[in-house]
Amino acid sequence: MKIVTIKLNVFIWGFLMSFGLLLPTVSMAANFVTVQSSPSNSRTVLGSTVIPYKTVILTAQFPGRIMSIAGNVGAKFKAGAVLVKINDDALKAKKGMLEAQLESAQAALKNSQLQYNREMISPRSKNIGSMPGMGMPSMMDIYFTRPFADAMGTTDTDYNRYTDLMNSATGVTQAKTQVMQAMAQLKEINATLKNASSIAPFEGMILKKMVEEGDTVQPGQPLLTFGFIKYLRAKADVPEILVSSLRKGMIIPVKIGDRKSQARVAQIHPIADAVRHTVVVKFDLKTGINASPGMYAELFLPDTNGAGGSVVTIPKTALIKGRSLPSVLVLDEANNTTVLRLLRLGLDQENGRVQVITGVKVGEKIVDNPPSGALSGWMPKVSYSKQGG
Repeated sequence: MKIVTIKLNVFIWGFLMSFGLLLPTVSMAANFVTVQSSPSNSRTVLGSTVIPYKTVILTAQFPGRIMSIAGNVGAKFKAGAVLVKINDDALKAKKGMLEAQLESAQAALKNSQLQYNREMISPRSKNIGSMPGMGMPSMMDIYFTRPFADAMGTTDTDYNRYTDLMNSATGVTQAKTQVMQAMAQLKEINATLKNASSIAPFEGMILKKMVEEGDTVQPGQPLLTFGFIKYLRAKADVPEILVSSLRKGMIIPVKIGDRKSQARVAQIHPIADAVRHTVVVKFDLKTGINASPGMYAELFLPDTNGAGGSVVTIPKTALIKGRSLPSVLVLDEANNTTVLRLLRLGLDQENGRVQVITGVKVGEKIVDNPPSGALSGWMPKVSYSKQGG
């Protein structure tokens, strides 16, 4: 019974075809696309590293033990936050000693100023209580003994007064100097105490820790690397031949992982590396880009040697999905079949097309939107439509 049914269906299909009631459509042609030649968007792919907009290395300013660290790598802080604290007990003890020295120096200065004022008001050289006396009232020394001694040249009252005054003035100067020295030492110790705490110079994130709590550090030893990550950059060593095509402010494509974006040329170093013959160039990335410092980024720099040429391109939709190597099905018109071809692809082009370096030629027809895992010999299905009354 089944055999009779199959024969009947074949008969009906042949009958309809003979009268033109069921004819194949030309939809099969729409499943093939032609390999084309397009103007070249030739660019050189160059590797780079994502870096913070700016970075600082915080170092120890005096020897001591690490008391605390504000956070681990990746922790973010506002400007002015305390990042690292070093033990400052010894500095505080020294500060107390200097404060005592300053207080003593200020007291000595006050006393020397009083002595100077007394010498100005009541000179010792004219003090009647210190005169020789000669067994006569002291008043006689003022009018007889001292003038007679000055006349005989054995003494000089005015010079004695001058030396007494200078001695008092010198005492004031020395006391002032001691006060200034104590104040300078106290300012120095206060500045050192401030350096006991490493402060965040700007808003940012801890990028690297070189010490841990309890470590003993020496002056100049690195503690943390702190970076401003609100804005990111890509840093690359660009070959000299490509630097000439770059200009400050130029926009170029960039790829980080599977994410595509754009970058702006921010800085081109004026000096090249004498050994590697490269120039350091920094590129500003877009704000808010999903990237972190240290990531690998691909920069697509203009290739001056490839400008003005043409390349072979195909639609990305013609690539067979699910294969480890890029491949397409090429139409073999002589045998009315398809042949699997492996391709070597280049850079993405405009309008959803991709450059083909090897595998197909311009003018060949390839299957568009092939099924996943298609092999040689696969052809687009022919659809039929009824025609006639």
